[in-house]
Amino acid sequence: MAKRLVDIAVALALLAMLSPLLLATAVAVMLEDGRPVFFRQQRVGRSGHVFGMFKFRSMVKNAATIGPYFTVDHDPRITRIGRVLRRTSIDELPQLINVVLGDMSLVGPRPDVPAQRSLYTDAQWALRCSVRPGITGLAQALLRSEGTQQQRLELDLRYVREHNLRMDLQIMYWTVGRLSGKGAN
Repeated sequence: MAKRLVDIAVALALLAMLSPLLLATAVAVMLEDGRPVFFRQQRVGRSGHVFGMFKFRSMVKNAATIGPYFTVDHDPRITRIGRVLRRTSIDELPQLINVVLGDMSLVGPRPDVPAQRSLYTDAQWALRCSVRPGITGLAQALLRSEGTQQQRLELDLRYVREHNLRMDLQIMYWTVGRLSGKGAN
């Protein structure tokens, strides 16, 4: 319960403080590639609940129909402004709304798309879905997008088994340090 209250308070404070940046980003996305400004993707949360995760749109409008659910280096579907948004993680900021709504936490394993269920054993999936997914997590803080699927899976499961307030604070500290660092795409 304490983690949830902290999530709500911090998410609301960040939304208020970052509102000029959020507005500027929305305008930049709209000027480059029109509407919609946000992208809402189905993700799996706590207890296997599927929800719509918000992001600033960083890819062309029909990206989902012309490629896979994941991106690759130099993915042609990513727009010019989208590359900046992804490198700086600004595209992730609308997920603060998901935190307020209760779909996500500030820290936890990143929420998977339903198609990724097949990458897990039943026990791994149940463990992973036992906590709210996060805007950032141990895998993002340590690896960003540089790690393999297996490395990210191991770090996500480690987080679920070991998470506590100290670990959450450490992950947030590491994440801030990596915001525009190597591995952002």
